Parts: sequence; structure tokens; C-alpha cells
Amino acid sequence: MTETPQRKKRIIELDDALAKVKDGMTIAIGGFINSSHPMLVVRGLIKRGCKNLTVVGPASSGLEIDLLIAAGVAKKVVAPYVGGEVLAPIGPAFRAAAERGKVEVFELDEAMYYAALRAAAQRVPFNPWRSGVGTSFPQMNPAIKEFKDPINGETLLAIPAVNIDIAFLHAATSDPYGNVQYIGHGYGDRAIYAAADETYVQVEQVVSNEQIKADPLKTAIPGADGIIRAKFGAHPYSSPGHYIEDKAHIKRYVQAATAWAKSDDFAPLKAYLDEFVCGPKDHAEYLERVGIRNLLSLNEY
Repeated sequence: MTETPQRKKRIIELDDALAKVKDGMTIAIGGFINSSHPMLVVRGLIKRGCKNLTVVGPASSGLEIDLLIAAGVAKKVVAPYVGGEVLAPIGPAFRAAAERGKVEVFELDEAMYYAALRAAAQRVPFNPWRSGVGTSFPQMNPAIKEFKDPINGETLLAIPAVNIDIAFLHAATSDPYGNVQYIGHGYGDRAIYAAADETYVQVEQVVSNEQIKADPLKTAIPGADGIIRAKFGAHPYSSPGHYIEDKAHIKRYVQAATAWAKSDDFAPLKAYLDEFVCGPKDHAEYLERVGIRNLLSLNEY
């Protein structure tokens, strides 16, 4: 009698996931503006000294991309927007680095961004796109090419695939087998997951497979390559259903990054990195530095 093969548990330690990232890779960071960014991973990438990464952000990237630029991790950014809404309309380090030629920006709008991810997911070199014909996008981004549709002769744009080596996401829950569920949004993360060769998801809580199966329509990612336990892992951003964003902490980073962007004064940014990124020996110490009273205050709007 043939035995039924056992499913493989996919719980992974943070350091093991980070070790898969090699200098020069293309990685993706999920989330949406001030929500659900895998900040535990972002801080880990900086602490490990990763370099020359192409970083694919969410369609509306928060300051997690800005932080990677400020720390010298990213050499190229693929994202339609990098900022923090009212907290920072444009990421200060992103803007300064782009203007000073310290980071390459792959220019595209949000629709083109999803077209590029879809091409990668379909394993084709580009996605034909009508929107953007007649604009300056092909001049701003030479990777976007105009071409004649061989069927009817229409001029279209070829949006090149954005191929991702490793994606890092943050979600509410997963079972031990990598079946990931979100509370609230998750569309952008699903698009990143489909385009990536490997995907590692940090979650607020690991639950039983029975709990996942009880509401299968919530499963956005059916089989991530690895699951990282990360309570408060999105801080200082929100994790829907668990906590809201820590605006005071985000403002502290923005002030430090703005000092570097405006006057090339790196001291405030170094102080922030030393206290909250490179200084803590692990995630528990990071949370201690943030403060238990502060964390507990983030459970209400």
C-alpha cells in the first residue's frame, strides 16, 4: 500500500530567509503605502549589509523602500510611487538619491507596474500595453519600447517583465504549510507572489490548517516558500486586524532622512539606524526599544 505523502511544513527562521538574498539580486517588498510592509525583513537586509539590490516595491510603496535607499542597500528601484502620504508625500531619501544619481529609478505608472508583473508571472518577455502611447514614458524609461502590433498595425508599448528572484511579504496569518491569508487588501502582494521565483511571508500568527480551510476564500497565497513568525513585524506600519501605524515613529525616520536629503547631514539618519536597525540584536530587542506601552497603544484608531 502506497503511503500518502506528507506535506512539508514551511516555517523558517528570519536569518535563514535573509541568507537566500545575494548581492545584486532583484527582490520585492510587499505592502501598500503605510500598511503591511515586511519591516522585520527590511531591517534584517540592512543589518546583513546587503548591497546592489534591485528593489521592486509595491504599487504604492511606503518608506520601507526609502529606508533601503538611505541605508545603501538599493541600487535600483522599480515602483510607481515611494512615499508616506501625508507623513511624507515623497520619500526624502528616494528623492535625494534619484536627483543625485545614487539610485536608478525604473519609471512606470501603476498600470504599467502591474503589466510588468503580469508578464513576469506569465514568463513572457513583455506585456503589450495601449495606455501610455504618445506620452514621454519611452523617453524617460528606454526599457519601455514602442512597437507595431503585427495583427492590426496599431502602435503599442512593450512593458518589459519585471522578474523577481525573491519576494518578501507581510500578512495576518498562515498555516505551517504556507497557505497565507490577509485581512483587508492583498491584491498587490498576490501580483508580486505570482511574478517571483520564491516568496517568503512574515505573519502575525501561525494558525492550524483546519482554521485556514474553514475560510478558504481568504487564502491569497496558496503555498509560500517560507513562513516567518513576526509579531509586530510590520511596525512602524500597520497590520490590518492587529495594529495601526506608529505615526510618531514614522515621523522620526522622516525627520532624520530629510536632514540627509536637504543638507547631506547623515548624523540623524545614522542615529536612527543605530537605535532601531543595526543596534537591536533581534526583533524582541527592537520591540523593547519601541516600548511596550507604545505598541499597546496601536490597537485602536
